[in-house]
Amino acid sequence: MMAELTIGRLADEAGVNVETIRYYQRRGLMPEPDKPVNGHRHYAVDAVRRVRFIKRAQVLGFTLEEVGSLLELEQAHACTETRELATHKLEVIERKLADLKAMRKVLISLLRQCDSGAVGACPIIHALAAD
Repeated sequence: MMAELTIGRLADEAGVNVETIRYYQRRGLMPEPDKPVNGHRHYAVDAVRRVRFIKRAQVLGFTLEEVGSLLELEQAHACTETRELATHKLEVIERKLADLKAMRKVLISLLRQCDSGAVGACPIIHALAAD
């Protein structure tokens, strides 16, 4: 890898598009390097690591605001606070999983009612329209 990267090269190396880099800059997650006169901005090689960090955190369900907090905690070497944030995120995911399981159970029941061959109103529509 080169010592400095253009925004296009940074995006390629990090596996995102250029607009993602610009968006992260607008959100304050990535610093925007100075633009030299008649030239292109250049990013340090470690910017690739930062973009990948942001994307991986998003995949784990962290919002960009939470990612910003994680980046601050990384600089502060605050492992305890980082663990608390991750624990909270896991609790949120567990609640969402429980909700999804309940939704799945209801949909399976409605589909079984449809498959029973009952004549008349569609059981799915009827259940969704019921008070």
